[in-house]
Amino acid sequence: MTHRMPLWRTAPAFYQAQLKLTLAAKKGLGDEVLAELVVLRASQLNRCAFCIDMHVRNLREAGVDQQRIDLLPAWEEAADLYSERERAALAFTEAVTVLTDGFVPDEVYDRAAAHFDEAELAHLLAVIVAINNWNRVNVTVRQPPGAEL
Repeated sequence: MTHRMPLWRTAPAFYQAQLKLTLAAKKGLGDEVLAELVVLRASQLNRCAFCIDMHVRNLREAGVDQQRIDLLPAWEEAADLYSERERAALAFTEAVTVLTDGFVPDEVYDRAAAHFDEAELAHLLAVIVAINNWNRVNVTVRQPPGAEL
């Protein structure tokens, strides 16, 4: 596929705002590996090759076991590889990202709320919203994996 436009260079104020949003969201969550699992899963759902490539590399650099990275699309079946907190975050990520029924089910929200205090849950939601923004832009402009922004 051909890269359509260098949006992040064309709209640098938008890029800086998006970057600040992402950094603030992740900082408030406080668990970098969890944040990377969440953004990788959302990127997989959104089929964003650029972001998948980036977040797989980030997880490897953080020392995450390759099996946990490889089996993330099947995290429910491979549940013993992920903590209950991670599974709650991944279920929340999928519900917020896909929104197939037009809402996040109460049981998914409640499951996440049982593992994250209110501030952490707010930041988890912000991380999910931020990566969905990145994904939508990068998929639309066909940002190639490994490219500089």
